[in-house]
Amino acid sequence: MVKKQKEIWFDGRSVPLERSDIWGLVNNSPIEKVVVSAEQRISGHFPHKTHLITAVRDTEDLAGLAGGETVFSDSPEVLEEARRQGYRTCVFLSVNDSEALEQSWQEAVKHDYAAVDFDLPTNIPLELIIARLQDSNTVLLRRVSTADDMEVAFGVLEKGSDGVLFSGMDSNEIIGLTSYLRKERACHLELCPLVVTEVRHTGMGSRACIDTTDLMSREEGMIVGSTSGGGILVCSETHFLPYMNLRPFRVNAGAVHSYVWAPNNSTEYITDLAAGSKVLCVNTKGEAREVTVGRVKTEVRPLLLIKGEAAGRELNVVVQDDWHIRIMGADGLPRNASAIRPGDSLLAYLCEPGRHVGIKVDETIIEK
Repeated sequence: MVKKQKEIWFDGRSVPLERSDIWGLVNNSPIEKVVVSAEQRISGHFPHKTHLITAVRDTEDLAGLAGGETVFSDSPEVLEEARRQGYRTCVFLSVNDSEALEQSWQEAVKHDYAAVDFDLPTNIPLELIIARLQDSNTVLLRRVSTADDMEVAFGVLEKGSDGVLFSGMDSNEIIGLTSYLRKERACHLELCPLVVTEVRHTGMGSRACIDTTDLMSREEGMIVGSTSGGGILVCSETHFLPYMNLRPFRVNAGAVHSYVWAPNNSTEYITDLAAGSKVLCVNTKGEAREVTVGRVKTEVRPLLLIKGEAAGRELNVVVQDDWHIRIMGADGLPRNASAIRPGDSLLAYLCEPGRHVGIKVDETIIEK
């Protein structure tokens, strides 16, 4: 469903703190990991979203770092001491000949991350390192300075590097990188028609509205379901309501036991969602984007069970029993929940069943 996200690091060591134009672009991009010097770390202010990786030249600089941080260095002595003190480590390797290439992967496997720079534009050295590290736990980053180079790095040997270390102060390249990342971090779900087989009032229960920090269109909503094998597209509150204003940031998602589909091929129980959680906003074409939860509002309401069959599999969703709740029809038009009847066709998403704490697992799980 969703590709594993690539690591994107911005090398900020050469960017003066007063370059607010560059830092502003980075801070408003999807980039969260920034390599800074120990001096920048002390004197600079960085947004809360930023995960800083500190470049360390001497072992004495380790004293000011908090536990759990990542140390970036080209010094084996510094990195060895950093590992001894419990830090995660990223080795920086410059490859300019075959001997350095052979040494690079042998050094890389000792660390959590390896950032590699090459003296020539050929991708052959990167291909060789990717092949050498494919069975290791080391995250491989290629140093690049353009958005085009980043895209190439991600395509080498089809698998690509695990990420990139982006260096440079060209604002157009940072804008290009941001555009590429936002496109890549979207995903596509194969939606299919679901024929309704049963609609039944189930009495009172707790249902939740998921309020996001973004605005949704009339074609968007969230995939919600009672089983891990798939769900039904529940519409955003962007359709006519006679007695209240629209809430384009909201999906009245359904009963609190339900799964909601989230990034990285995962699901979340509605009860596990809170401010800052991530979920998928999905449109009628199956185009999905990550949105952030701002609030989850739970109230007791009458509930409605909607069961159906899609591609020979049974799915169901339990939503608030009210006319103003909309479920997306297979034709891309919203249906009022209380007006849905057996034989109607809705828009659904099917996936392989079986999850543990929202993560796909290969085991036998029976859900009814």
